Amino acid sequence: MKIYIGADHNGFDMKAKLAEVLTKAGYTVIDEGDQKLQPDDDFPQFAERTIRAMQSSSDHDARGILICGSGQGMCMAANRFKGIRASLIWNTEEAHAARNDDDSNVLCLPARSISDAEAVQIAEAWLAAPFAGAARFKRRIHQLDQLG
Repeated sequence: MKIYIGADHNGFDMKAKLAEVLTKAGYTVIDEGDQKLQPDDDFPQFAERTIRAMQSSSDHDARGILICGSGQGMCMAANRFKGIRASLIWNTEEAHAARNDDDSNVLCLPARSISDAEAVQIAEAWLAAPFAGAARFKRRIHQLDQLG
């Protein structure tokens, strides 16, 4: 599975740690930036770059991980793209629910609220959780796809 990852300055260090751990776990991690710490950068550019790369992937199960200070900005930016179901997650229970119920394909993490170790645990739980595929969940996702 390919995982596209991006972060602004607030999530820069967490992104590097997470990318390292996921690569060692056997995932193909594509870093969509930033490549060096830029204290004045803006999250929308990294959200867009990551989502566009993910959407152009030949991997039908490609996923994205976006990190900023609160996770909110990245989540808002990602959810502007058709077919993206970005979830702001702060614990493993919510990570599982986002995948199980909503087939989340983008994980947004709040770098100011969680540690690197918690980010790894959350990402692992999110990546391991399957989509349940219940009829009500599929119906809701279809309704989301019809919005806008």
